[in-house]
Amino acid sequence: MKRRAFIQQSSLMGMGLFMLPQSFPDPAPPVSDFAKRLKPVGRALELEGYYVWCNTPIKGPDGKIHIFFSRWDAKKKMSGWINGCEIAHAVADTPESKFTVTGTILQPRPGNWDATTCHNPFITSFNGKYYLYYMGNSNGKTNTKRVGLAIADSLYGPWQRMDTPILQPGEAGRWDDHCTTNPSVIYHNRQYLLYYKSWNTKDYESASGPIRGNRKYGLAIADQPEGPFKKYTGNPVIDFSSRGNNAQLEDAFVWYEKNKFHMLARDMGYYNHQYGIIMKTRDGKKWGKPEIAFYEADKYINQPPAPSHLSRYGRFERPQLLLKNGKPTYLFTASQGGQFMTASSFIFKIES
Repeated sequence: MKRRAFIQQSSLMGMGLFMLPQSFPDPAPPVSDFAKRLKPVGRALELEGYYVWCNTPIKGPDGKIHIFFSRWDAKKKMSGWINGCEIAHAVADTPESKFTVTGTILQPRPGNWDATTCHNPFITSFNGKYYLYYMGNSNGKTNTKRVGLAIADSLYGPWQRMDTPILQPGEAGRWDDHCTTNPSVIYHNRQYLLYYKSWNTKDYESASGPIRGNRKYGLAIADQPEGPFKKYTGNPVIDFSSRGNNAQLEDAFVWYEKNKFHMLARDMGYYNHQYGIIMKTRDGKKWGKPEIAFYEADKYINQPPAPSHLSRYGRFERPQLLLKNGKPTYLFTASQGGQFMTASSFIFKIES
């Protein structure tokens, strides 16, 4: 030990202030430029009698902003997303205008793979057509969650659903043997890249506490937007489990900008369970260290105290972006609370 360091340490010990190096707190999480550009707009789609979730936006050829969103009967409480959700459509003149609901576009289909729920919509456009990727299940539980697809020539429909899921879970024992869900799809280098969430059934069934299993992200690749999709052999491309404390993530949205892939997601223990995180990569597979993308709701708005029936109150989930020429202009999230104390969309403007 150098003489100066020894003297300093000895002085601290003499005052009873000596602490081992590992007892110092970790450095503060890095804050992204994305987070610094967010300006809250406020809630949208506060619908009486419904919980609203998963707001995915796109600008149409009519110049209007179209949102495809999940909703379910408020009587089911928050758990209705898994056993009674439908996907609806709303339109506004601008992202900050009032949205008008045009109606339901995808409902659960009894007797089909999406018999009990339609959830997690992700809207995009390829080759003059619109592709709505989503999650459905057939038994009201997580183990039949599958990624599916509906296609239309117009954002106003009609929507034609594929008869079978476009992405199945892995074989028993693999990291993704439980389900496929939370799709995000982009086109890059003549290929369609589908990012999806999954976890292992054994981990899920043996876990205890409020967070079960360990959610990771995989990549599947196709030559056409409807597939067939082939899973990348190096999956999972994102796995936080080695960090400890069951760190994981969900709700990823992926886009390509400035020669890099970017991913927004909801943190589930990397830093905490309130933040959004953002990561970057050049190849779409080896992702960098997460930075803060957005904070908890209290950083942006004042809300009444949390009601007992809303356990996710005070945070933003399911981040989705409105892009203009490939650049993010508005962030759409889902957040419990609002006028009817259910859940609604919450929108941020992304300042340039």
